[in-house]
Amino acid sequence: MNSGMRKGIFGLCALCAILAFLANEAPAATGNERIIFLHHSTGGVVWDNGVPEWFAAYNAANGTNYRIEDLGYPGGGNDPYDYWNVWVNHAGNEPYLGDDTLEILTQTYDVIAWKHCYPVSEIEADTGAPDIASEERRQENYRLQYEALKTKMRSFPTKTFIVWTGAVHVQSNISPEQATRMQSFTDWVRNVWDEPGDNIFIWDFYELETEGGLYLRDEYSAGESDSHPNAAFAGAVAPLFGQAIVDAINATAPAPTIAPTGAPTLSPSPTSGPTGAPTVAGGSGGGGCDVGFAGALVGLSVIPLLLRHVRKRRRERDVF
Repeated sequence: MNSGMRKGIFGLCALCAILAFLANEAPAATGNERIIFLHHSTGGVVWDNGVPEWFAAYNAANGTNYRIEDLGYPGGGNDPYDYWNVWVNHAGNEPYLGDDTLEILTQTYDVIAWKHCYPVSEIEADTGAPDIASEERRQENYRLQYEALKTKMRSFPTKTFIVWTGAVHVQSNISPEQATRMQSFTDWVRNVWDEPGDNIFIWDFYELETEGGLYLRDEYSAGESDSHPNAAFAGAVAPLFGQAIVDAINATAPAPTIAPTGAPTLSPSPTSGPTGAPTVAGGSGGGGCDVGFAGALVGLSVIPLLLRHVRKRRRERDVF
């Protein structure tokens, strides 16, 4: 093989490597992303108390066109098992029991935010025999299901995923042992399961609800023995959720995790977007958590041009 041919082959290999890298990188943020928020009733309370309004104000202030929708999902429960069952166990291009798979959702949406409702905190003791296909609420099962979900989400590298830490019960609705296990699982999600450098972000709803404790704080509850958040709390955290989504899309530094004390006044900034959201009616009372993305031989000379289009995204920290 002569020197010229070797150089040509080297140039082709380098070009192919760059093209493969670009194919697996998320495209640059456009401000035109389509977003879906998957939730049951707790997420519905937050949604109803300012999320659409926050995005409308942010778009108006910043000239963006983020389009966000919500969906009661999945149709049954929304524990780790339920997402695993639809997205991993029944993956494919056909819905499962009426729920779109991740293959279907990612055809439409660029950003997928998803969460669990407060029954996820009813965690029983581990048995020592973890089972990924078990519906039992145990940390050992949750961890297997979460690892499989992480692998699944990473198989869609051009999409952005935002995972809420789980909602939790008020103290009267859960045992201290269950609450401690929920705290342990949440710590595992934050510090072990979540890793820098991928397309998955954490929004720490659990911290906002508990302020470092074990339970949904009574003053944030919709009522006595009601584990839904109230409208004032939801109106205060809705803009934090909106900003977290925008930060994840742009892979910027995370919004701070702070415990809200009330619903702030809607006041959009021309550079950073709204800092608050209006409180509107929303949320149900007691009861369960209801269902509420020439040729190759041009050689090395094209590589600098291609590199200009690589999205330089930093995913060094979680978005809270």
